[in-house]
Amino acid sequence: MPGRQLAAHECAQPVDRGGPLAGKVVAIDPGHNPGNFRHPDEINRIVDAGTLRKACDTTGTATNTGYREADFTWDVAVRLRRILRSRGATVVLTRKGRMKPAWGPCITERAARGNRARADVAISIHADGGPASGRGFHVAYAPPIAGLTDDIAKPSRRLAVILRNAYRRGTGLPTATYLGGDGLSVRSDFGGLNLSDVPKVFIETGNMRNAEDAALLTDPAFRQLEAEAIMAGLVAYLSAS
Repeated sequence: MPGRQLAAHECAQPVDRGGPLAGKVVAIDPGHNPGNFRHPDEINRIVDAGTLRKACDTTGTATNTGYREADFTWDVAVRLRRILRSRGATVVLTRKGRMKPAWGPCITERAARGNRARADVAISIHADGGPASGRGFHVAYAPPIAGLTDDIAKPSRRLAVILRNAYRRGTGLPTATYLGGDGLSVRSDFGGLNLSDVPKVFIETGNMRNAEDAALLTDPAFRQLEAEAIMAGLVAYLSAS
């Protein structure tokens, strides 16, 4: 693959070059964008997601009190970036800032940014809009798909299992009660996973439509716990790779 100069938001120098993650590159994809509501034409544009064609991006969900998933994911991503950099990792974000760009980027570009950085691992951070009666988190990964994920499916599943265990241990949240799989979900319809060339998972960190989960997700102290739990999972995966 030809080399490419990374933009400032795609490559940041690590804080601690001698840390346990020195030399590792982590791509963090904070789901959605608060500006998506203002750009329906742009985010509804149909793109190739590998196994299907679907909208470029979506607005995401929100708690009953109006705390948007897009703001939540940015907050957790920034906290996670800070921790990872303090341990020596180079961190790539798919957004420059909370609303930079003004919308998106498309799921195709989100995957491409991790690919261009040749990340050792990539994670997409989300919060679910599941049934109000259900709570908990789950981690999604893609199955082997010929020509797409067949080369990263096994490490992505291993990452999903390690991350699930670390997140459950670090946050105390249960695995999702409203879908099966003990906190794991195999998805072939997520473009950000299908189009990734590096091991990648998609974590639904809790259910924003459930009152108990929402109370936690809107608490900054809990979001810090989430970032630390995700970091622990990534460190465990990268240390074993």
